[in-house]
Amino acid sequence: MRLDPPVKVTHEQITIDVAEIEPILQGPAMELKPWPPATVVLGDGRTMFVRAARLDEVPTLLEYVRKVMQFEHDFYDIVGARVYAEILGWYRKRLKDPYVMVGMIDGQLAGIINGRVRDKDINISHHTLTLMRGGRVGAVLFYCKAYYAFEILGNTEFWSTYESYNGWRIGSLAMAQPSYPWPEFQHELGGARVYYVTREYWDSTIKYYSRQMVGSDLNFVVPEEIIKANHTIPPPGEITV
Repeated sequence: MRLDPPVKVTHEQITIDVAEIEPILQGPAMELKPWPPATVVLGDGRTMFVRAARLDEVPTLLEYVRKVMQFEHDFYDIVGARVYAEILGWYRKRLKDPYVMVGMIDGQLAGIINGRVRDKDINISHHTLTLMRGGRVGAVLFYCKAYYAFEILGNTEFWSTYESYNGWRIGSLAMAQPSYPWPEFQHELGGARVYYVTREYWDSTIKYYSRQMVGSDLNFVVPEEIIKANHTIPPPGEITV
């Protein structure tokens, strides 16, 4: 749309350096505490190492997610497409306060979890993408996100929504999450229903969920050999989900 200026102007064209636009597009950001590396012994006896993902790992992570997007069952296609966009949004700095964590088992990628912090109170879960079967990998990773929200960041609510039946079972049903009235409250992922956990519910019940679920707690004293063994995410081979 073009309109003639209502007054005489000195410069009829203005050139803007994109370096001046970039801070506006990135938006404000909070100083988030990082997720401290941790291990958890799964129900099948394997040890999963959960750590923050690094930006240099994004190309490899996207290779995994591209493969997942090809599966047209259990909603992996839409979950994969959205996770791809979210990870890329983190990489290109087009999401406000995102976080991405990975679960590693014996040097192999077991799963990806991500979300973002809306403000000091609300932590918004985006996705839990499981790449290994057995041991309740997905449930433990989802729990780690809630732990991060309440115990590390001090948020007061943790919001989720679900695209798949299995995701709803792991999150909403297993944690007995209530939901806010719809459409007054809508999750940013497509406007679906918001399921939530409050700080009070976390402290009274959900905090002990990992122990009930797999028989062990998160351990934040991680042996150096486990850190080294899971430092690099290998390129994806054949993926079966």
